[in-house]
Formats: sequence, structure tokens, C-alpha cells
Amino acid sequence: MYDAFLNSYCNSHPHDTVIELDLYQEPLPYLGDIMIRGNYKTSKEMELTSEEKALHEIVNKHLQQFVAADKVVIAFPLWNLTVPAVLHTYLDYMHQPRKTFKYTEDGLVGLLSTKKVALLNARGGIYADGSEMAVSFVKNHLKVFGITDITTIVIEGHNKLPDQAESIIEKGIHQAIQSAKTF
Repeated sequence: MYDAFLNSYCNSHPHDTVIELDLYQEPLPYLGDIMIRGNYKTSKEMELTSEEKALHEIVNKHLQQFVAADKVVIAFPLWNLTVPAVLHTYLDYMHQPRKTFKYTEDGLVGLLSTKKVALLNARGGIYADGSEMAVSFVKNHLKVFGITDITTIVIEGHNKLPDQAESIIEKGIHQAIQSAKTF
């Protein structure tokens, strides 16, 4: 699905610059006390330890890339009713006050309201009953950042319905191709 979306997008938007980020190929340490302390100290312009600085540089690299992008495509499976750990970690990195959201008297206000996002999700079962938590998990994070222009493409049921798998996948890929043209 991702490859079909990407190829269609590149053909339809030949002048756009596309940067691919494979989270599985990136060092993405989980959010922990050292990283949180480093983020806090950075916000207060305090000196960081070498370990805090190293972790902060990883977070900042991904944060700057995300904030700078006009459009973001996130392709991910549903694993154990949620997103893969690397995507969860990546989204944790994006929660940076004054960069992706701000606090106001009325609560959080997202700062990335002009960003467009496409979510490409595959799941072998069928979760139309609302028990799916991966796409909603990602959308909830995006909402904090003020992102509401979200295109969602889901291929689901190809494992539960093996006799229909080919047509289910074909339909989802066709939807990805068409959506990419106007994304």
C-alpha cells in the first residue's frame, strides 16, 4: 500500500520533495527519565549531561523534520491492537510544548494546523466494531498537534477472509493510488 501511494504521489506531484524515514532503521530510544529531563532542561536553557544531549539530539532531529514537512505519510500495521513500538516512540518525540502545541487557559492548542497527514494502515482482522486502537491512537496524537486534515486508508480483513484477500488488498491499493493523486 505504501509503495503504491508513494509512486502515485510522486507521479502526480513531480515537483514535491519526498523524504522517506524508515523508523526501523533509526535509533529511537524509548522515552524515559533521561530524555524527559533533557527536554525539560533544554526548555529552561540549562546545561545537559552528555547522555541527555545525545538523546535530545535524536529527538530534535525527528521533531525538526516533522515540523518542517508540509505533508506527512505514516504507514503502519495494527499489531496487538495498537501501533508498533517504534511509531509510538516517534510520536512521543513529537510532543514538544511551543513546537507542536502550546498550553493556554482553555487547554492544549496544536501548532501544526496547516499540515496534511495520510495514514496508511493494514490489519488482517476486521475492527469495524470500534475495537481498533492503532489509527485512533495516531489520530489522537495528531489532534494534539492541531492536525485535522487527515486522509485515512485502511486495508483490513485479508487474514480473516482469506478467500477475499486478493480483492481486499487490490481495493485498498487502488484507494491508496487515488488518494495520493489529490494529497
